[in-house]
Amino acid sequence: MEDVEGTTGCPGSGQMYDHFTDSEELESLVEELASICGNNSALERSQERFIGIVDKYQEQPHLMDPYLEGAITRLLALGRKDGAPATLVRQAYGYVRLIAKTRGPKVVLRWFPHEVADLEPVLDMLEAQDHTDHQSWEVRYVLLLWLSILVLIPFNLSRMDGTAPGGGGGGQHRTVDRVFVLARRYLGAEDKCQDAASYLVSKFLSRPDVKGLRLPAFMDWCLSTLHNTDRSTIHGVIVLRGALGALASLFKYAKRCDVVDFAPSVLEHLSNCRFASSDNILIRKLNIKVIQRLGMAFLQVRVASWRYQRGSRSLELTLASAVAPARPLPPQAGEEDEGFDVPEELEEVLAQLMVGLRDRDTVVRWSAAKGVGRVTGRLPKELADQVVGSLLEFFNERERHSAWHGGCLALAELGRRGLLLPERLSSVVSVVLKALVFEERMGGYSIGSHVRDAACYVCWSFARAYDPQELAPFVKDLAVGLVTTAVFDREVTCRKAASAAFQENVGRLGTLPHGIEVFTAADYYSVSVTRRVYLSISVHIAQYPEYCRPLIDHLVEHKLCHWDSSLRELAAEALHNLTQRDPLYMKDNVLPSLLATLTTSADPSLRHGALCAVAELAHALYLHLTPAHRPSFHDNLGHSVTSTLLLTVPKLLGAEAFKGSVGESLRPAVLRFIQKMSYCQFPPSCLKDVVGVWQLVVDENLPHTERRISEAAVSALTALCVHCYCPNEQLLIAVQGQLVTRYTRALDSHDHFIRMGGALALGCLPCQLLQGKLCEILSKLCSVAESIEGQPAKFTEPRRDAVSAISNVCVSVGVASGGSPEQHVCEANLPSVYRSMLAASQDYTIDSRGDIGRLVREAAMDALLRLTLLLATDHQSLLNADIVERVMCSLVQQSNEKIDKTRAVALNSLTQLLYHQPPVPYIPHHRALMSIFNKEATESINWSVAESSFPLSGQLLSLPAYCYPTLLGMAASVGCFTESTVQYSSSSLLHCLKGISSCQSQLEYFCDVVLSMYRDHMKNNRVIAPLLVTLDVLLSNGIFDACLQYRHPFPLEVFSLVTVSSRSTNMSKTLASVDVYALTLTYTPSTHTHTHTVDCVTSFSFQM
Repeated sequence: MEDVEGTTGCPGSGQMYDHFTDSEELESLVEELASICGNNSALERSQERFIGIVDKYQEQPHLMDPYLEGAITRLLALGRKDGAPATLVRQAYGYVRLIAKTRGPKVVLRWFPHEVADLEPVLDMLEAQDHTDHQSWEVRYVLLLWLSILVLIPFNLSRMDGTAPGGGGGGQHRTVDRVFVLARRYLGAEDKCQDAASYLVSKFLSRPDVKGLRLPAFMDWCLSTLHNTDRSTIHGVIVLRGALGALASLFKYAKRCDVVDFAPSVLEHLSNCRFASSDNILIRKLNIKVIQRLGMAFLQVRVASWRYQRGSRSLELTLASAVAPARPLPPQAGEEDEGFDVPEELEEVLAQLMVGLRDRDTVVRWSAAKGVGRVTGRLPKELADQVVGSLLEFFNERERHSAWHGGCLALAELGRRGLLLPERLSSVVSVVLKALVFEERMGGYSIGSHVRDAACYVCWSFARAYDPQELAPFVKDLAVGLVTTAVFDREVTCRKAASAAFQENVGRLGTLPHGIEVFTAADYYSVSVTRRVYLSISVHIAQYPEYCRPLIDHLVEHKLCHWDSSLRELAAEALHNLTQRDPLYMKDNVLPSLLATLTTSADPSLRHGALCAVAELAHALYLHLTPAHRPSFHDNLGHSVTSTLLLTVPKLLGAEAFKGSVGESLRPAVLRFIQKMSYCQFPPSCLKDVVGVWQLVVDENLPHTERRISEAAVSALTALCVHCYCPNEQLLIAVQGQLVTRYTRALDSHDHFIRMGGALALGCLPCQLLQGKLCEILSKLCSVAESIEGQPAKFTEPRRDAVSAISNVCVSVGVASGGSPEQHVCEANLPSVYRSMLAASQDYTIDSRGDIGRLVREAAMDALLRLTLLLATDHQSLLNADIVERVMCSLVQQSNEKIDKTRAVALNSLTQLLYHQPPVPYIPHHRALMSIFNKEATESINWSVAESSFPLSGQLLSLPAYCYPTLLGMAASVGCFTESTVQYSSSSLLHCLKGISSCQSQLEYFCDVVLSMYRDHMKNNRVIAPLLVTLDVLLSNGIFDACLQYRHPFPLEVFSLVTVSSRSTNMSKTLASVDVYALTLTYTPSTHTHTHTVDCVTSFSFQM
């Protein structure tokens, strides 16, 4: 099949077809149905495949039309066969129901057989159904649909009575009675049969020979049901749903003259029952449906002559009149002069619809909006204008979000139907622009995305309804509103809706400013990524003057005060990027207003957003200046603005703004402010009174318990040191001793977070502050990075940060062969640095969070990589074979470990070392490693996937230098609890050892490695327990079978070692020992050994 545009066949996936490609398979499923009806498994497979076929065409169901008539006819015939099994009937009619679900019941009914001879058999089948059997509901549903078209036969139903068994003169109305009883019965059904019964009632009772006999009685039954049914029970709700659904269908499909006499009574009962306050959403929805149909019954069927109509249904006439503006059609002769009587009940109908527009559920509001559109289309112009005026009253601050949403939906329906005349456009456009930015705060979140989405729908309907000349005065405002929503709305659905509406207006009106260019940048798919649309697309659109300032103003007025803190920060970054488009407006208008907001606003969200924005704007204005003018940046801003900027943090600190939950949210913004102010490089005369306060705030937040705040403090400290301390030599000398002493003392603290803060701070200091204190700093960091006796789990994160700080310090100060250990990394301090990193790479600390030591190991691998590459680039003389081999062995071990992320970090580091230029010296088996980890092949591999990584990393078992660390890491994976990891690591291990038994020297070497590993970790349950599981796998698959042939003592050695190590309270270790003991029996033929094995196993049973 070459005609598809997508990649999958799932509904909504975007795949498009030009014909029904599964017609042959669908026909085969229908044909084989009779032959497999006795095989439940085959029936289930057939049903799943049938569902897959019809679901594939949910978005293009019309493609199935040429093939459905034959399929439906055969399926219905299967169910009508005499003696057909119940399973066959259920399956066949279930297929019909699936087709009706995809194509729609009304369309599918066209292909149902509807001969006179079909009526009696269908009635008989439906009467024979057990309406309490929940498994056969699809059969009843299809039969009810079938009956709804059969009752339309153009003969009096009384003529059918004589053909019924036992018919005759006494059964004059027997067929009518039978249909009526069945319809009444299934109106109380709990499933989809209720919908089919409602449709059947509307078709049946609208027959000329039935409406006089049954329609009044049915109306009485419905009204009695509405009045007397208990709404507090589930059964009562179901019955009410059936009665309301029947009334809605009846007033929809019956002729107006047949039901108009019942309309006042029905409306009175609905008003008295007050269904609008029901807790059941379906009851409220059906209530609105009935009310709107009542409103249409009260009014004569007519097309409003006053409606606005753009073009016509004829393409030829539309194109011919394209040059002339569209106007309201002239009144038809005599129509407006006749006088139009509007029943009094219509006021109640419209009032109920207005209540429905305010309903708390969207489906009810949507139904009410369509009702408003339908009813208004039959009203005189004056009354229709009053309806529009009532809708406009929905858009005020006193109304809740539901009213705004309902009002937008109703306006869109009126506009789409041409019932919103051009003279009302100015009022409508103003409220729609408000709805595009509507947001109702609800504590820590807001509601309003559905209102904005509906407002986009209104704008979309404008493009289809009005001529460009009518919308010309409002085009710019609509374009700006849609663009700001498409670019800056928080919800992706609203951004996409605004983009689609903008595209529709560009295509149909052609008068939007730079429409093609803007839509190309912000199309339906481009606006999906929030960060991209804020920081990139908005800048592109702002190059057009019509959109630049509105975009900026929207951010300042609506996004800097948003309830979502991440969006406020993103808005501030967007203002930073937009500064290049209009720097003068930012400097003269936006920045002063935001500074005033900081001092006057009591809204914590607005203060946070303003602080973020001020920092970003100041930095953006600084960068906008040429390098020659940047030293006079403070003069460019003006003394007042500069003074206010620099005193912002001291004022916040004096006002105790950091206290409480509100203050916690302000901390990252203040730290970001300090960072940006440092970038602006104000002269020392301006900073002398504030730099100490900035340093105090940074030091206070470095040991914060929230990671993002401490990281923000690190960024602020880096900027402060580089841009404020380092350029001023006198200040640098004064603060160096203070900072280094303060942060190294923090490493000795017993507080977890103070240690983390100290390590983070030392790792971000520039080389000017490190040189002269390097030995002290490295000594402290190395002592923290190495394992701590007593409670190692308590300081895991400080060890991770210390390891990262060591690598940062080494990179900052650089390497100098023969240099001073106080100034650079050299021969004197390099061994201790490597020792600490290698020790950290073996940190397997475990606490309640699991293997928390992986954080330290990952940091250590990254640090080893950075330091080794730094040395390999210019100072290879400082590397030696022992260091490089230990680094490689550490990475190889971690590349076979059980944790996916750790394994990925190790393999990424390993491949970078292999292919670094210039090459890293002394790597054991360098060429062999490069052949295993081929550069082109490994670039596309996701190392965190076990299926991809283990087949490659397992091959390292064949390299003597890496056999031990590879097996050490792989044993942990084989013995873990993750099924996929166990599967791929075990298969990789067995595959790599598959041919080892044919070579005595390789087998003996591998046996010695296993025994050596067992002895080295005899008392380490973390290694021994999975190693026993690995031995079980290897022994079970005959890897050591050749040991008997080569007379290698491996089995006896394993037996002895397991005997010693099995005396443990670790149950998993004990169970694994039993398995290994049992397998060693095949390798130890002596009776003494067998007896000893049995004794050990017996002792294990007593332990368990």
